[in-house]
Amino acid sequence: MSFVCTSIYRVSPLSVLQAFSECAAETSRRRVFTNGRSISTARAPTRKATIQGRVATRSRSSCQEYDARYPRSNPIRFIHQSVRMKHRAFVALGSNLGDRVAMIEQACNEMDRTGKIGVLRTSSLWETKAMYVLDQDKFVNGVCEVETSLSPIELLDELQGIENKMGRVKVIDKGPRNIDLDIVLYDNETFLNDRLQIPHKLMLEREFVLRPLCELVPNHSLPPHVDLPAGSFQYQLSHFPKSHDPLSPLTPLAPGLANIASRDPKRKTHVMSILNVTPDSFSDGGKHFNISSPQLADTIRSHIASGATILDLGGQSTRPGAPQVSSTEELERVLPAIEAIKSIPEADGVAISVDTYRADVAEAAIKAGAHIVNDVSAGLLDENMLPTVARLGATVCLMHMRGTPETMNSLTSYPDGVIPGVAGELLERLKAAEEAGIRRWRIILDPGIGFAKNQEQNLELLRGLDKLRRWPGLEGFPWLIGASRKAFVGRITGVTEARERVWGTAAAVTAAVQGGADVVRVHDVKEMAQVARMADAIWRN
Repeated sequence: MSFVCTSIYRVSPLSVLQAFSECAAETSRRRVFTNGRSISTARAPTRKATIQGRVATRSRSSCQEYDARYPRSNPIRFIHQSVRMKHRAFVALGSNLGDRVAMIEQACNEMDRTGKIGVLRTSSLWETKAMYVLDQDKFVNGVCEVETSLSPIELLDELQGIENKMGRVKVIDKGPRNIDLDIVLYDNETFLNDRLQIPHKLMLEREFVLRPLCELVPNHSLPPHVDLPAGSFQYQLSHFPKSHDPLSPLTPLAPGLANIASRDPKRKTHVMSILNVTPDSFSDGGKHFNISSPQLADTIRSHIASGATILDLGGQSTRPGAPQVSSTEELERVLPAIEAIKSIPEADGVAISVDTYRADVAEAAIKAGAHIVNDVSAGLLDENMLPTVARLGATVCLMHMRGTPETMNSLTSYPDGVIPGVAGELLERLKAAEEAGIRRWRIILDPGIGFAKNQEQNLELLRGLDKLRRWPGLEGFPWLIGASRKAFVGRITGVTEARERVWGTAAAVTAAVQGGADVVRVHDVKEMAQVARMADAIWRN
């Protein structure tokens, strides 16, 4: 289809493609969808038409409107994509058969593989009771934002092809299904024929659609000419009837281990045990270094029996001044520990985490059987980390830190306060993770107690954890707190020897649970598991 660009643009030597993209976007508002076919019109329609299908009407092109609302950090990359992928859509994701999270992740990957659909961002995943047909298992639901070169009906065909490829068999309407992909929004347009209606006619009565949408585009509204209530999605959600069983986003940890439900007021705190296989970690260096396989297996069994649900393996110390070993040496320390855990029957249903900031170590560990990447730098110390985690589909913990372990103690200035500072910088890392392709439901956050923080800042983070949990853009994520045996605990309690800081650590763990932590990372597993259970009984029962 040929077109004439009627707008005037300033074109720099580097932006010929940008000018072409903008012209294409300009013409995209001059389109009428008639049973899925696109035809060019002389001018953009200004009112709803009824030529079999509905008219796409908007005051700005989809790309211009999208860019104004969500500016990109890499415009050159987006220019190239916008020539090919000029439409934005939101696709509802659902599953209540089999491994529900795995089914949704497979569907997202299948969309990316088409070359015609690209997943830009995902919401959290929410576990919900079935609607309409009540006698079936709970669903896992979410929404993804995609860019596409397809028309609405072509997009529908592609999504249904993915459902068929994944083995969906429709027995009854709104009944059980391993995967369900629905187009809820497409640009700022409406569409109606015997196969498809956009916006989705039931979207405003479904909390499991509204909540994910509010994570992505809370201030977005439906096109003004649709026969649905007006107002932003956040407004619609705020007027939704209060549920007796509030929804909570979920974060998968490992097969056989319950997902984290970060908004469930009765959730149990996960205990992550620290298993450093290094000679030089700050409080237990050498304890588990070069020990025999039977000794390591006994330690692992002891941690699990004491209440650990996550085992965090570290092969490189991050204490200030610690020498940096090679990736090869780090792996020589970590991989045998993973193998030992995998060989122990008691470890079934326990998550294995690798504490590393190196992408190659993370990849080898995940392929060996680890489930979580715990990166103290949130991808800052290795530019390949976030794309690697995205490709592997692993859960990742993004911790706040500045500089390196050698320089971080000199980087403790937060002019607006430590909580706003940490929140703002974590938002940047969260954006980088999503742009790398990491799904929102695969992310855990950590404020980085003891990393580029002084004593008072560490205490303020423990006091203000609930503020971080509710910070705009950070809501719904699970949080990990690691204050175990830290130096500030020793200074406050007067305990010089790190391994003797049990009581001070216990107080910090209690504060973390009260503030809403989902995971506490500890050395003294038996004692801190008891503290966490008691704190759960006080604040989460």
